[in-house]
Amino acid sequence: MKVEHILRTKQARVVAVRTSATVADAIRLMKAENISALVVKDVCRTEGNTLAGVLSERDIVHALLERGGSLLSMPVSQLMTRQPVTCAPSDSVQKALQLMDQHHIRHLPVLEDGHLVGVVSARDFTRLQLQELDGTVSAVAEPPAAASYAH
Repeated sequence: MKVEHILRTKQARVVAVRTSATVADAIRLMKAENISALVVKDVCRTEGNTLAGVLSERDIVHALLERGGSLLSMPVSQLMTRQPVTCAPSDSVQKALQLMDQHHIRHLPVLEDGHLVGVVSARDFTRLQLQELDGTVSAVAEPPAAASYAH
């Protein structure tokens, strides 16, 4: 099974924050969306929306210990993980899981030709495993070639 199959089963919207947003703004967004990581985008007129990094709860907790409450007013760009580990829609689920395990991460941006097309998370893989156990999805099922996933 490929990562693109998981993307097709998810909500199309990827929750993102700009590099200039404060950490407090990012935390509010995470709470409102009930998520534990945000894609960070750098919006530049010459380059369009580009993936600048990822900000996770883990990043925030570690920074809180080191910097205290002052981190809330910092821009996300100072705290995010730059050059995050990514995968492609054509990658196998196994490869994505191996990347997550190897790098100790729970969120994996999915890039196609350098463009962000989605994010897969540990929760997505748990949901897939539950569906396989319930028999509602086959572990080797491949989606139809004509289907498209959210951009």
